[in-house]
Amino acid sequence: MFNSLAEKLESAFKHLKGEARITDLNIANTVKDIRRALLDADVSYKIAKEFTDKVKDKATGSKVINAVSPGQLMVKIVQDELTELMGGTATELTTNAAPTIILIAGLQGSGKTTFTGKLANYLKKQKGKSPLVVAADIYRPAAIDQLTVLAGQIGVDIYAERENTNAVAIAQNAVQYAKAHNKNVIIIDTAGRLAVDEVMMTEVANIKAAVQPQEILFVVDSMTGQDAVNTAKAFNDRLNFTGVVLTKLDGDTRGGAALTIKYTVDKPIKFVSSGEKMDTLDVFYPERMAQRILGMGDIASLVEKAQLQYDEEQAKKLEKKIRKNQFDFQDFYDQLQQIKKMGNLKDLMGMIPGVGKAMKDVDISDDAFKGVEAIISSMTPQERANPDLLTPSRKNRIAKGSGKDIAEVNAFMKQFDQMRQMMSMMNKMPAGMKGMMPPGMRK
Repeated sequence: MFNSLAEKLESAFKHLKGEARITDLNIANTVKDIRRALLDADVSYKIAKEFTDKVKDKATGSKVINAVSPGQLMVKIVQDELTELMGGTATELTTNAAPTIILIAGLQGSGKTTFTGKLANYLKKQKGKSPLVVAADIYRPAAIDQLTVLAGQIGVDIYAERENTNAVAIAQNAVQYAKAHNKNVIIIDTAGRLAVDEVMMTEVANIKAAVQPQEILFVVDSMTGQDAVNTAKAFNDRLNFTGVVLTKLDGDTRGGAALTIKYTVDKPIKFVSSGEKMDTLDVFYPERMAQRILGMGDIASLVEKAQLQYDEEQAKKLEKKIRKNQFDFQDFYDQLQQIKKMGNLKDLMGMIPGVGKAMKDVDISDDAFKGVEAIISSMTPQERANPDLLTPSRKNRIAKGSGKDIAEVNAFMKQFDQMRQMMSMMNKMPAGMKGMMPPGMRK
C-alpha cells in the first residue's frame, strides 16, 4: 500500500540528509521531488502544487531546535500536511437513530456488496447493534447471492425480494421489516454501473428520498486513482453523500484517491478496506495513514487489532515487547495464529515503524503460514525465545524437522532479523523525533 509513493518521498528527503540547516536551495530541491512524487501517485497538478506550496511556506525560515535535523523537520511538516489533506481527524459513523439507515452507493466492481457485509460485521460487534443487510441491486442476481452468502458467514439477517424489480419499494419494505424485527441498523446495497449514468443516479437518488438515510457511503476502488476522485465528485453532486469508503487498499494503488478525495468533495473518508475477509475493515485515521506513507508505521492500529483478539493486559504486553524490540520467534508464532483472524501478515508488519520498507519485496501470503509455522515448531523452546542461538547446525536440524530446504529456513531467518534490526533502529531514534511518533511509542 503506497509503497511507490513512500519510496519517492523518502528519496526527496535525501536532499536534506547531513545538512545542518534548511536553506532555500535544499527546500526547493526537496519540494520539487515531493511534487513529482505526488504527481506520480496520480494526484492532480493543482492539488500537488498547492500541497507543496504549503510545505515550502512552513519550511522556509524554520529553525532546527534540539536534536531535530532539517530532514526530520521536513518529514514532520509533510506529515502534518498529508494528515490535513486527508481530513485531519477520523470521522465517526452516525448510528444514533432508531433505526439507523445506511445507503451504500458506487460503481459496479468497486466492492459495494463486500463492504456491505464487512460493515454489518463491524457494527454487529458493537454493543446494542443489530444490523440488517438489504439486497437492493435488482439488475445483478449474483449480487443478491453474494450478499446472502456473506450474511450467512457473519450471522446477520438479510432482506431480499428476488422477484421485485423496484429497488425503491424493496428499500421501503426492508425498513418496515427491520422495525418489525427489532433491527436497529439497516444497510442497503444498491446497484452500480461500469460508469456514471442517469439511470443509476436517479435510482439511488429515489431510494435516498424514500428512506431518508442517516448515512450515504460512497464506495470507491482506490486502484482507479484520479478517476475515483472524479467519480466521487459526480456522485456527491447528485447524492450529497456523507462519507467515502476506500476499497482494495491491498492492491497496487498509487494513493491518489486516498490523498485527494477529501480535498475534492469535502467529505471524510470513513473506512478503508482490503481483501475479501469480513474482518478487514478499518476506520480511516488520516494521521495514521500519513505516518504509514512516511515509513513511520502505525503502532496505534496494530495495538487496536491485537486488542480485538487479546484482553487488555495481553495487548499491553504485546505493545511493550514491540516497543522494546523483544519480539521473539514464539511471539511471532503466536501472532500468526491471531493474524489469521486479524488480516494479512505483510499489512501487519507494515504497521511496525521501518518494517514496511524491509518487507516491501517479501511476498507473505496465507499460503506461507504453514511453512513458517512448521519452521518455528521445529525449534526448541530456548531457540524460539532467543533467535541468536540459531547456529548453522541448529538451522540444518530445523530444516529437516520442518521438511523445508535450508535456503527457505535461512530466508525466513533473514527476514526476521531485518525486522529486529528495524525495531532496534527505532529504539535509537533521536529524542526530537519522538514527538512525531504515535503516542503509544513515545517514552
